[in-house]
Amino acid sequence: MGANDFGATRLDSSESVGRNMVSIMNEALELEVGHKVLEVGAGSGWHAATIAEIVAPSGTPRENWGHVYTVEIVRELADSARVNVEKAGFSDSITVICGDGSEGYVQEAPYDRVLVTAAAPDIPKPLTEQLKTSGVLVIPVGGTYLYQTLLRVRKLDSRLVEENLGGVAFVPLTGRYGHRL
Repeated sequence: MGANDFGATRLDSSESVGRNMVSIMNEALELEVGHKVLEVGAGSGWHAATIAEIVAPSGTPRENWGHVYTVEIVRELADSARVNVEKAGFSDSITVICGDGSEGYVQEAPYDRVLVTAAAPDIPKPLTEQLKTSGVLVIPVGGTYLYQTLLRVRKLDSRLVEENLGGVAFVPLTGRYGHRL
């Protein structure tokens, strides 16, 4: 997989800060081989591919693979991500869905990990409901563009434990549980 497979910027460019955030978010998710992951906000499909490399590595027997379900609300982005995922050879480990990711994707729940790539006004309840017990959710929460915090949320039995991972700047989450723009 190369950055150009996803129409991405060069890693040595001034626009590579997003690549650093991908690494930070992936580390915060504590991903493991075999995890089933929900990503809200497919974008180009690149972030989902980095997750798939961890949860479904090519050197592992397929029966041990995890899977990434990525939901994108913008039809054109979902279509583009699907093409990118297929061209890069990840269609066995990534499913791209066009829909309202703020509602999650109940058809494949529960998930070991949930990742949101846009800032929500609050943590959407459907996402925590679709998270397995002992699962991890990583999500930016805050206003539209400013005063956002990256949270890691652990689901422990019936309670959620939040950890502040620092200030961030993301586009706003849209949809039923997103910002009203």
